[in-house]
Amino acid sequence: MRLTADFWVAAYIARLRQADIPAFVVAHGDDTSGMVVIKLNTLDGRARVFHRMHDLMADETRWQEMQAGPEGEIDATLARQRAMDPDLWVIEVEDRAGRHLLDSGGL
Repeated sequence: MRLTADFWVAAYIARLRQADIPAFVVAHGDDTSGMVVIKLNTLDGRARVFHRMHDLMADETRWQEMQAGPEGEIDATLARQRAMDPDLWVIEVEDRAGRHLLDSGGL
């Protein structure tokens, strides 16, 4: 059984808040099955975007970096993605140290 997207997003944001890392829902996608992307804003004009990928060989799902660069370019990419997929969730994490907690257990 899979977690719904809205449940996962709420749990992820709660985990970030416990670590004093600000996070915001920038785009609310489909509550049940919308894809989730994480924008990591390091507050220096740069950003990185992560999405979940399933590795068939290892039979595991992990977060992979999609793109990194100037924040304006990242925002333009995300806007194009949202135009093609209105069910897409975009979560923005703001942390100067680049923490996103995607590599911690349970996510």
